[in-house]
This record gives sequence, C-alpha cells and structure tokens, in this order.
Amino acid sequence: METTQLNEEIQAHLTSVFDAERITQLANSFAREGFVKIPEIVSPSTKNSVRREVLRLLDVHSERRDLLLATTDNTPRHMSVVRSEFIASESAIIPSISTSEPLLKFLGSIAREPLHASVSKDEEYLITRQEKKGDTHGWHWGDYSFALIWIIESPALEIGGMLQCVPHTRWDKARPRIHQYLCDNPIKTYGFDTGDVYLLRTDTTLHRTIPLTSDATRIILNMTWASTKDLHSSLAGNDRWWERKDVADALQA
Repeated sequence: METTQLNEEIQAHLTSVFDAERITQLANSFAREGFVKIPEIVSPSTKNSVRREVLRLLDVHSERRDLLLATTDNTPRHMSVVRSEFIASESAIIPSISTSEPLLKFLGSIAREPLHASVSKDEEYLITRQEKKGDTHGWHWGDYSFALIWIIESPALEIGGMLQCVPHTRWDKARPRIHQYLCDNPIKTYGFDTGDVYLLRTDTTLHRTIPLTSDATRIILNMTWASTKDLHSSLAGNDRWWERKDVADALQA
C-alpha cells in the first residue's frame, strides 16, 4: 500500500472509531498511568499486515540477547531482537505507519503534546521475541518519551509476559534506584491478548515484562517517538544493548 493511501486509510479508520469523548478519556488515563491500551488504533487488515511483516523479519534477522544492564541496576534482558536498521531497510509498512501524520496527530491528542519521529536510527523500531522460561525485558525506562507497542503474539496470562509499570518516575543512569522506586510506589500490572496495542510514556514510566514461567512466545513490535524536550537532549550512557551484545554497560547473563 502506498504511503498516501495508507494515511488516508488510517485517518478514515481513526475518525470512525474515536470520538472526542473517547480521546479525552484516553488522554486522562495516559496522564495518570503513563499507559493506555488502544487495540483498535488501526484496521484489522493493517494490523494483519504488520503481523506478517514482523514474523517475516524475525525469521530472517533475529539475534539472541542475554545480559544484565548496569544503568538499570543490572536488571536482565533475555530475548531475541530484530534491530531497527533491518526493519527500516526491509519493511515498507512499519516505517510508513510510524511516520504517518494522522497517526502521530492522534497519538499527540492522547499525550497532549506533539510526538516527533526524530529519534536515533537504532531506536526507531525494535522487534522482540521472548520464548524461553525466564525470558524477560527487565525493569527499565526509555531514552525517548513515547512508544507504541504492538502485541503480535501473547502467551496465556498464567504463563507470564504481562507488563508492570510504575509511572511518574525518573531515570538517572548513574543512580537508577529501581528497588527504592518499587518500595515507594504501587506497581500496576497489565495483561494482554494477541493483537493488543498500547501507548507507553517510556521516559517516566519504570516498566518491565514479567518473566515467562515456561517456554512460550511473546512477540512485540516497538515504535519509538520523541517529545519536544527530547529534541534538545543528548543520549547518555553506553547501554544500547539491542545493537550489540557487548556494550560497555552490560554484563553477559
């Protein structure tokens, strides 16, 4: 599908599904929780196209990561990834959706501020697959403010893979204090079905996936955007674990 046609389809779908009252409800929830589930953000046909693309890219480009990250108090990363560069170079629909003007305008109405497709090339997109007992994306924040997460495949609730969040927290890479945040704040836990989509305020929401309790499959696509403040900030630390297995701030697990 050409970009213009895709944008027209996205705009028509959003207009038909979300009225002003629903958008206000979503925006209020996002302000409180740093999280909002919006599975109907695109049409079923578009969602199916994204799913096929993600599975194709995993078949060709997945790389395993097993490490602990110092800048998040040595929380674990156990999963396979498809790096942003492969998604950008080999997919048409994923980059087109992530830069779609109607989509960004809609998400901005929920965030109550603009979303900018101006992030570092390695952070634009990420595909992850958790598949082994114990696989998890441990407690962390994001370098950029916003992420739209597509649940391509979700395990049963009792197996794990749920999302846990502590909103309104801040990441200090030199002193992350994750355990103190967990003691001082309530933790919200969210379950998902295959096909769910959610918007996350990643820079101020401490979050993780609960480790899988047995071998199962959890696949997500992550699209990342910057806030206006992010445009004037530089990235800190050498902790870009999805790009390299041996980054300076990581220990092999």
